Order: sequence, then structure tokens, then C-alpha cells
Amino acid sequence: MEAQVENAIEIASNPTSSQALRGQAIEFLNQLRTDGTAWQACLTLFTRDPRPPEIVRHTCLDLVNNAVQEHRLDDQSLAYIKDALMSYVRQTYASGSASPDTGHIQNKLMQTITYLFVALYPTTWQSFFDDFSAIAGDQAVIGNVNTAGTIVYLRMLGQVHDEIADQLIARSEDEKKRHQELKDLVRVRDAQKISLSWQEILAKWRETDLSIIEMCLKSIGRWVSWIDISLVVNESMINIFLQMAGQQGISSPESPEGRVRDAAIDTFSEIVGKKMGPAEKIELILFLNLANVVGQLIGSPALADFNTPEYDNDLAETVAKLVNNIVFDIVKILENSSVDGQTRQRADELIRVFTPYLLRFFADQYDEVCSTVIPSLTDLLTFFRKLQKKTGALPEQYKVMLPPVLDAIISKMKYDETASWGEEGEQTDEAEFQELRKRLHVLQQTVAAIDETYYIETLSRVVGDTFNRLSSNDPSLNWRDLDLALYEMYLFGELAIRNQGLYAKREPSSVAAQRLVGMMLSMVESDLANYPHPAIQMHYMEICNRYHQFFEQNSHLIPKTLENFVRLTHHNHIRVRSRSWYLFLRFVKPLRAQLGNVSQDIIQAVGDLLTIKAELPDESGDDDMSSDEDDNSADALFNAQLYLFEAVGCISSSPTVSIENKRLYAQTIMQPLFVDLEQTLGPARNGDERAILQIHHIIMALGTLARGYSDWIPAPGTSQTLPSTEVADEFYKASEAILVALESLNNSMEIRNAARFAFSRMISVLGPRLLQQLPSWIDRLLAPNSTMDEYSTFLKVLGQVIFAFKAESAGVVDTLLTPLLQRIFTALGETPSGTDDEIQLAELRREYLNFISALLGHGLGSVLVSNANQATFQTIITSLDTFARDTRDYPTARLAISVVIRMISVWGGPDKIGPGANATPTSPIAAQPPIPGFDTFAMGTFSPLAWSVPGSAGFNLKDAQAKQVLQETASLQAEIVKKVGEPYVERLKQELAGMGMNQEMVDQYLRTLAGGIEDQKREKEWRTFFVQFVERLLSASG
Repeated sequence: MEAQVENAIEIASNPTSSQALRGQAIEFLNQLRTDGTAWQACLTLFTRDPRPPEIVRHTCLDLVNNAVQEHRLDDQSLAYIKDALMSYVRQTYASGSASPDTGHIQNKLMQTITYLFVALYPTTWQSFFDDFSAIAGDQAVIGNVNTAGTIVYLRMLGQVHDEIADQLIARSEDEKKRHQELKDLVRVRDAQKISLSWQEILAKWRETDLSIIEMCLKSIGRWVSWIDISLVVNESMINIFLQMAGQQGISSPESPEGRVRDAAIDTFSEIVGKKMGPAEKIELILFLNLANVVGQLIGSPALADFNTPEYDNDLAETVAKLVNNIVFDIVKILENSSVDGQTRQRADELIRVFTPYLLRFFADQYDEVCSTVIPSLTDLLTFFRKLQKKTGALPEQYKVMLPPVLDAIISKMKYDETASWGEEGEQTDEAEFQELRKRLHVLQQTVAAIDETYYIETLSRVVGDTFNRLSSNDPSLNWRDLDLALYEMYLFGELAIRNQGLYAKREPSSVAAQRLVGMMLSMVESDLANYPHPAIQMHYMEICNRYHQFFEQNSHLIPKTLENFVRLTHHNHIRVRSRSWYLFLRFVKPLRAQLGNVSQDIIQAVGDLLTIKAELPDESGDDDMSSDEDDNSADALFNAQLYLFEAVGCISSSPTVSIENKRLYAQTIMQPLFVDLEQTLGPARNGDERAILQIHHIIMALGTLARGYSDWIPAPGTSQTLPSTEVADEFYKASEAILVALESLNNSMEIRNAARFAFSRMISVLGPRLLQQLPSWIDRLLAPNSTMDEYSTFLKVLGQVIFAFKAESAGVVDTLLTPLLQRIFTALGETPSGTDDEIQLAELRREYLNFISALLGHGLGSVLVSNANQATFQTIITSLDTFARDTRDYPTARLAISVVIRMISVWGGPDKIGPGANATPTSPIAAQPPIPGFDTFAMGTFSPLAWSVPGSAGFNLKDAQAKQVLQETASLQAEIVKKVGEPYVERLKQELAGMGMNQEMVDQYLRTLAGGIEDQKREKEWRTFFVQFVERLLSASG
């Protein structure tokens, strides 16, 4: 058997073995793992001398592991494995042994032995720790005679902790209970002896292999969380920790000495982190003398000076972790209202000692160090905030801590002297710094909540001083100083405009708003936009955009600011240039009404940027890896260019621009595009990819320009109006030009997508005139090779048209409906070939149903039954019935039933039952002319859905979405009752009786239904009742 197992492992691990042979070997080994019967052979192989290959030994031990853990071996088998492995360990790791195992074999061996520990320690292996301690050596020699034996002993301690005490591993309740019992046994039987072994190892630390010392410290750090603290915290142990932590002259943090020092400090952190009562925790911190320990470490040469090559950032991070843990515990004690006065006073003294240490590491030049203490600084500020909220004012001893805290936060917001901006290869560092800034911003917000007045004064000073330095040409001022001031100015708006905006009745709305207005005046009147650094220019534009309300009240500053924007739209740095196009749009859009007098100058100034030059994407695909902000691909730049088209549309259509000039500007912008379109159409027809992309871009630009020209929305009470006829004429030409291109190239999905984009945006400039072209749009947008996704998107756009023009669109929709629906039905009838197709088909179903609902909801229901479309009506009814009973797509089923309800509401005539009985309809939906006899038709056609939907094969009542379908079905039944009245009530009685319901149950059913109809508040009660009724019905039927 041993030879068979060994051979299988060697074949399975040999990459040169044939695939078939390897498959057989792996299958054989998996069978052994499943059976759990090969552990004896595997145990023999592992302990054999001479040793088999490493992979064989590792796999054999893993199979033994599996047998111990998964197959519930009897006590005799477990004892046999224990004896064999301990015999092997004594032989291999005895003092003087020359061939210990490799690290990964040791790890696997300790894992197996730990599983045996869990099984046997409570009963038959009470000498577990003594056995390993004996291998390492007695008190006189442990640690510095038998190195291999000591390492195995320490590995075992680490493995035992991980198995029974690691809090990060999810465990079952049974495991938690068993492990707790094991920990209790260890505390009673062996914890003191283990502690003495640690002391003996550490006492000789200067003469011992430092890798052993590091392992010992890590072992203590793990165990201290669940053993008696006094076993670790005693004078001799603490003195040793202090000696190790205070080592000087360490050449490298990765040296053995450096690793021991860091491990000793980490041990302090773990000791401090042990759970205990407030008074005991304060005693512990004082006993460990941690204030002096941290102070000495900060003053050591390795941490004393940030700006020397000897600065040890790894040590800084380690000490920062210790400080973070200490402050966390002190704050927790201060927050505890039940703490006695003496403990609170001592905690108060300690927080004042440790806060400067906390800020020292918070201000560290290395962001990793700073991030380490952010959690405890957050806790401290949160404590201050709660205290301030509770008492109305922060006590003086805490109030004096706020200035250095806020100063430290602001200082840390600044790019350090080694940082650069926007350079190749710096993206990762930049992203990490921006992430840190977000965390710092949260801290800053907390300070603002604690003492808003001080926060306003401090931020005003920081920004004001920087602008003063700029205006006085201070040579020491650099881009990092300006970046900090502008970033803080950007964040300041959260306080300044948080309520009613920057202004109230033309005056600053608050003290913060007043300060911000002052900052804006200083910024705009300065020459900041010309500062020769892209980060500053980006900030300038972002701030102008964020605080556009300032310019509404200070319109005399708009021309100068626009001049700066126009210059920056031509910037030579691509990131600034492309971002400026978006920010230019965001700036001019809300200020459109005040741009009329400079509109011509602006359009001329940016005119050169409106030339479209399509570039095919880079086939290497590198652009796909860029983030949105740093994406400099041709596609991304064109998308940014579209913002410019929308911006010039906004500027051209300013209310203060004359109609003639609006028309002229539209002509000026679009004429070059028309010429380009005409010239490019020929090559595009011949399949030139770049020409097709060029036409795509031109169509997108025309649509985006239309969006800029008009933001008319067809909604009641809207203040916007459609553009004048003269302006609309120009866009009608654009629409015709797009249709010409679409007719020639409608086999291209790219062109269809661009045209659909433009069509939806032409609605706001052409208004009802667009309806004249609607047949051409539908015919050309829906090509033979159109995808289901395109059909779905087009139905959405058509829904926009119906919403916009309602009755005005009735004639056109009536003419087009049947051909359109025939195409839709053809698409709906396709069989999906994969998951993507299934998703698109489900989306098309929902958009089709939404389209039918839109017709019914906007007074166009009559087109569904007109002479031109009667032939299609039955197909619509059939589709609604089919979708309503589709158990594979509950959202669509629910939507189909809601369309049926709307159809009955529109065509079923006046209510015969309920509060609206015989009343005159007031809503546009219900005011449509009813169809005679539709109420009877609905009863015969749709009422069976109430029972056929839940009776459909595969209907799962446990699914929450299925229950929503049932609730919609309940509403359907109520709607039919309202429209049909007593005849349907009688039918319901017969149906319920036929289901075996007695008279009392029928009465309860009808009473609940009537309640839902009579009182809207009880409608939910009826829907819930119906779901429960169907559940009982289906349960009774098996």
C-alpha cells in the first residue's frame, strides 16, 4: 500500500506525466482522502528512514491530517498516530540532530499534532506541553542549546493558539464551546509552566539565536489575550521587553536585532490590548511605564529626525500601533460613565500625556504611520464631540487639545516635499494620498462639529495667509501650499452652503458663507488661474464650478473667469484640458442667463476645439486599464469634447441672446459638421472604419449641441419653453442630415446608437415637429440586425415622445404601431443563446410592457384598438397573459399584471362598486372613452389569472418576488370587481365554493375584498389576505 501511495503522489506531482496518468493518480488520492483508510500507510511513509521526497511526505501528512480531523478515528487509532509522530519528533528534533524538517513540513506536522491535541489533551495526553518542553530542553538550556527543538516548541505554541483562540476564524457554536474548555484546561494545567519557559528563553536573549527570541515574543503576544496577565506582566519580563524595545544602533529594521525590537514593541501592544476592567487597564499602562517607553522610543536616533536616511519608518509604524492601542483604551475608559472618579482622573492625565505622542505619529511623513493612529484619533475626537454635545461646551483641559489636532490634520492634508502630481508612474501614490485625504476630511468634519467657530477661524487663516503670500509674490510659496489652501477652500463649502446655499436674500447665508465669499473674491481677483502648475489650475476650475452662486451675485467677475476657463480649455496638459471641458460646461450652465453679452467671443474662442477628428481605438487595449479620470484614450477625449458642444449650446441659447444670433450661432457651429458629414459619407458607405467612427462622432455632437440649446421638459408647470421656430429650423436640418446618414449606414450598430442618442435630445429643440420625422426614425433605427438591447432602448426613447407630446402624437403612433409591434414580437420570439441574451430578452419584455402602459397612461390607449391596429390587439392580450404566468421572470409577470389593471381601469367604464362608483372621471387616464363590453371581456379573459398565475408550473410561493406577483394579482381581482360589480362577485362565490370553501370562508374572503375596495388604507390588508389565502389553498392541494 505504501508503494502504491508513494507512486500515485509522484505521478500526480510530476508535470511530465501524461494527462491521463496524472488524472488516475489524482482520482486515487482523492478516493483515499474520501475513505480515510490510508492513514496508516501514509504515517509509515512520513516517518520512514530514509525519507521519501518532500512532496510525498507533505501529501502523506495531509492525508493523516484529513483522517484525524474528518473521519472521527477511535481513541486507539489517535493514540497510535500520536505515539508514532512524537517518536519521530523526539528523534528528529533531539539535541544534536543534524536533519530537522523544512519549514513547510514543520508547519504541516504541527498542524497534525494540534488536531491530536484538541482530541486527546482533555483525557489521555495531559503531558502534551511537557513533552514538547522536554524536547526543547530544561530551564538551564532551553533556547540556546537545542535550537531546532526550541523552534518546534514555539511553533507548537503558535499553532495551538491559532487553533483554539484565534478570534478572526469563524467557528461553530460547538467548536467555540470545545475550545473554551480547552483554554480553561490549559490555564489550570500548563499556562504557568509555559510562562516560565518564555522567561527562560528571553532571559538569555543576548546569547540566543534572535529568530528564536522573535518567535517567543510573537508567541507571548498571541497567548496574552487569553491567559492570566500576571504570567506575562511581571518585573523580570517587563525589564526584558524594555531592553529589547530600547535597542540602539540597529542598522536595518529587517536585521535580527530590528525584528526582535519590533516584536517586543508589538508584544507591549498585545498586552495593552488585553480585555480587562477600566481600573486594571489604567494600572497596567502605569505599571508598564508606557509613557516613558514611548517617549524614549520617539527620542531614539531611529525616530528622532524625519529627514535623515537613518529614519526607521518600520519602527515608527510599530510604535504608532502601540500608541493607537493605548489611546483607544484610555478613550474607552473616559467614555464609560460608570468609571470611578480616581480612575477617570488617571485616565484624564494619561490622555494628556499620550495625545502629543499620538499627534507625533499622525504627522509622520510616511502615510502608513499616519494611518496607523487615525482610528484612535477618530475615537478621541468622537469622545470630544459627544462630550460637547452633552455638556454644551468642551472642558478646558480637552479644548486646548483641539488646536494642535486641527493643525496636524491640515498639515497632513498637504502634499509632502517628495510628492509630485500627474507624472507617469505616480498614479498609485496619488490615489493612496487622495484616499488618506478622505479619511483626514472625516477628522476635520468632526473638529468642525466640536468647535465650529475655531474651525472657521483656522481655515480662514490658512486660506487667507496663502492668498496673501501669493499676492505679495512670496518666493517661498510653492504649488503644495496653494494646493492645500484650495483643497481646504473646496471642503469649506460643506459648512458654508450646507443649509440654504451660499446666499440668502442676496447676502451671505452664514458666518462661514461670509468667509467663503471673501475667499472667492481673493481667489478670483488674484492671478491664481495663471499659476504654472496643473493641480492649481484644476482646483481653480473645480472651485468656480462648486461655488457658481458667488458669480450670480458678482456677475462683473464672470468675464474674467470665463477668459481663464477658455485659456485652460486649450491647456497643453491633457488631464487639465479634458477635465476643463467638463468643468466649463458645469460653470456656464447655471450662469446661462448672464452670458449673453460675451457669448459670441466665447464661441469664437473655443471654436477650434469643436473640430472632430475620430481616431480608431488602440488595438493594444491598454486604454481599458485606465481609470476614468486618467483615461486619455481617443474615445475618452471625444466624450470630453462633447461637453464643449453642450457648453456652446448653453452659451448660444442664453435668454439675453437675440433669436437671430441664436440661429446664427447654431448655423456657425453645425455647418462645418454638415460639410464633414457629407464628405465622409462616401468612404463610410464603402466600409472605412475611421469614416464610420467620424460620422458617429458628428451625430453625437449634433445631439449634444441640441441638449445644450434647450432643456425643455414636457411637464406641467415647467418654466422652460421650446426654442423659437427660427432656431428649431436649424436643428430640423440637423435631424434630416442624421436621417440621411442613418439611411445609408443603418447596418452599423455604432451609427444606430449615435442616432438614437441624438433623436432623444432633438425632442427638446424640435418639439412636436419631430413627429413629422418619426416614421423615418423608426424605420431606420430598427434595422434587420438590431439587437434586443437596441429595441429596449428605442422603446424607452419612444416612451419619451409619448410623454412629451401625448395626444399630439396619436396620429403618428396610430400609423406606426402595428409595424413597430410586429418587429418587437419577432424579437420577443427569438430563443436566447446564452445568459446575456436572456438578460436582454427580459429587459425587452419589460420595456415592451412599459410602452403599452405609457400608451394607456398618457391618453393614447385608443390607438391599441384603432382600425389600423385591431389585428395586433389580440396578440397584445395574449402576450400579457403569457408574461403574467411566466414563473421564470417574476418582475415581468408583476409588470404584465399591472398593465392589465391599467387597461381595465382605462377601458372598463365607470366603477360600479366602491367609493368611485358612477363618479365622473377626473384623471386623464380614467377620462379616456371606455370600450363597450370591455368589463365583461376583462372578467372572462383576465379574471382567471387570479388562479392560473399561482397555479402555473414552477410558481414558488417562498420567493419574495412571487409574493409580490400575487399581491398584484389581488389588485387585479379588486379592479375587475370595481368595474364589473355584482356579476363578478357572483362568479367569485361560485369559484370559491368550487375550491371547497364553506360559506363562512367565502363571506370572509368577499368581506376582506370589499374592505380593500372601499377603503384605500385597507387595500394592503386585502393584498396580504389574498397571498395567505393562496398559500393555504396550495398547501391543502399538496
